[in-house]
Amino acid sequence: MARLALGEVSPNPAVGAVVVKNSAVVGRGFTQPPGGDHAEVVALKESGAQAEGGILYVTLEPCVHFGRTPPCTGAIIAAGIAEVHIATLDDNPKVAGRGKAALEKAGIKVVMGEEEAEARQLNEAYFKYIRTGRPFVSVKYAMSLDGKIATREGDSHWISGEEARHIVHQMRHISDAIMVGINTALVDNPHLTARLGYGQGGTSHRQPLRVVVDDEGRLPRDAAMLSEPGQTLLVLGEKVEAGARKAYEKAGAEVLVMPGENGMVDLKGLLEHLGKRNITSLMVEGGSGVLGSLFDARLVDKVVCFVAPMIIGGAGARVPVGGRGVARMADALQLEKVSISQVGEDVMVTGYVRE
Repeated sequence: MARLALGEVSPNPAVGAVVVKNSAVVGRGFTQPPGGDHAEVVALKESGAQAEGGILYVTLEPCVHFGRTPPCTGAIIAAGIAEVHIATLDDNPKVAGRGKAALEKAGIKVVMGEEEAEARQLNEAYFKYIRTGRPFVSVKYAMSLDGKIATREGDSHWISGEEARHIVHQMRHISDAIMVGINTALVDNPHLTARLGYGQGGTSHRQPLRVVVDDEGRLPRDAAMLSEPGQTLLVLGEKVEAGARKAYEKAGAEVLVMPGENGMVDLKGLLEHLGKRNITSLMVEGGSGVLGSLFDARLVDKVVCFVAPMIIGGAGARVPVGGRGVARMADALQLEKVSISQVGEDVMVTGYVRE
């Protein structure tokens, strides 16, 4: 149930709830878009009078504060629920154990920690955002078996297969924002939209914010993404003239100047800016310069790599991660909680950057 809310409720967490009475499910719910009911309330409304004396299973600690909606703890107590199973506590300081305490004070038995790891992974972006105020950064790229993301002439369509590209659109759908560097924007002219019906038509009704890092203002005014639904944030270096900035705004882009060292964009400052506008998750799709800078600055949380069973070759062919890199193997970024699966003919490797 919680997964049904992913991509629809940010900056709120995606929560699922189920009410059980006499060993039968009598109510189900998941978080509605901001301003709508939380998962627990949806499940309680569906269960009606059957909720009294029942058991509520919920993936995240029920809220105890007034936001856009009343606290869920009050609804649970009023419904007469006898027992609540909570997968994980909410790190939000407004909750942080207070929801559990309120239920116990009302005489409700609380069971903690069932499927906790899965529940925290499902809301990994929310927890990072609550803890740091910055979005959870996922890096995605597809490469050949010899580590290339394009030929020596820059051709990259397509390295990954149809199944892998479908997963990428699912990843876009659950992300608040998608980011690319200017070289990727120039070479691929991407639309950067989430299309859940990818391969069969169809576009997601909620589009992630498109972010383009363009130090020198080279993005064409007729770039495909500028005519797509949703917003495009063009992040420029300080050397880009005011006239060029206004031209981009006229073409439909939102312009942000984020000066860093040597005329480059300040990526850490950009993440802080995105956090202030309630972007909890950022998916980065390239190119090698942006990815390298993010890895060099230790700003990446998660890596998703699709490896295609092909050899491209060529000393001049592009590789996925540029930047300075490390001088010693001992300093290389290590991934943990690594999972490997086959997606069509490709292999998908997912891991988290070890803190």
